Amino acid sequence: MLLEVDRLSKHFPLKQPGGGVLRAVDGVSLAIDEHETLGLIGESGCGKSTLGRCILRVLEPTDGTVRLAGVDVGKLDPAALRATRRDMQMVFQDSTASLNPRLTVRRMVEEPLLLHGSLTRAERRDRADSTFEQVGLGRDLAERYPHELSGGQRQRANIARAIVMRPKLVVLDEPTSALDVSLRSRVILLLEELRAKLGLAYLFISHDIATVKYLAKRIAVMYLGAIVEAGGAAEIIREPLHPYTRALVSAVPVPDPDRARSRFVLGGDLPSATALPEGCRLRGRCPMAGAVCAQPVPLRQLAPGRFVACHMV
Repeated sequence: MLLEVDRLSKHFPLKQPGGGVLRAVDGVSLAIDEHETLGLIGESGCGKSTLGRCILRVLEPTDGTVRLAGVDVGKLDPAALRATRRDMQMVFQDSTASLNPRLTVRRMVEEPLLLHGSLTRAERRDRADSTFEQVGLGRDLAERYPHELSGGQRQRANIARAIVMRPKLVVLDEPTSALDVSLRSRVILLLEELRAKLGLAYLFISHDIATVKYLAKRIAVMYLGAIVEAGGAAEIIREPLHPYTRALVSAVPVPDPDRARSRFVLGGDLPSATALPEGCRLRGRCPMAGAVCAQPVPLRQLAPGRFVACHMV
């Protein structure tokens, strides 16, 4: 197992009268094998990006453990953590904000090699050039600054910077959400090609099931900081079990105006992460909710590789 996350939590203290905490991530467990892509889906604000940042210790978790290739990332001192970052990288959602406007693309892609490696200047340049070729970014574009590139080119530059050290794990935080449809498909195909060619493992974070299904063989569904369903991507999309997953899947547009379909719609308002309901977090919005839903609901295994956190399933 390449990545093992066990009961990971991230709580943010509130700076307001009365105090309290915002439970952005609350006891999440997941695992990713080598060369595997796990899709993490859920609506905006459910804690997906915070989870990704905690896995890489961009944010310090409040509780729980993260192991990368058997190494407890949370116990690493700054020097050891810096060395471990060779094996785990991230592609951020905002391709513009994550690039330094004062550096050329080449300088940004070569920077990890300068910080972590012992390559000569010529070797760094050769590695960067080969990486530009792998992501489909021309060498002439490598001498430009971020503001001189299109959105798709900037995201390719971000991907190049993430893979130049040949990491084992890449966290992809909604890497296609800011791109138009044509660019989105090209970046998805590029990511899958790189995964197969370089032996990468991905945690692919997105709110778009239609995008995730092309990359991920397994999916974990997140709602208000917790995993509510997990299993094979094709199986979950074909037969979602948790009411929240059913609502997400039924909201995906179908490109056929003559095809009749029924929507599974949740009612009510989204609860605040500062005042989560007791028991099932969806019970105030779920049309299937009963009295038992006020009781704690663990993520339980229904079949090999299939997990759900719902009393009514």
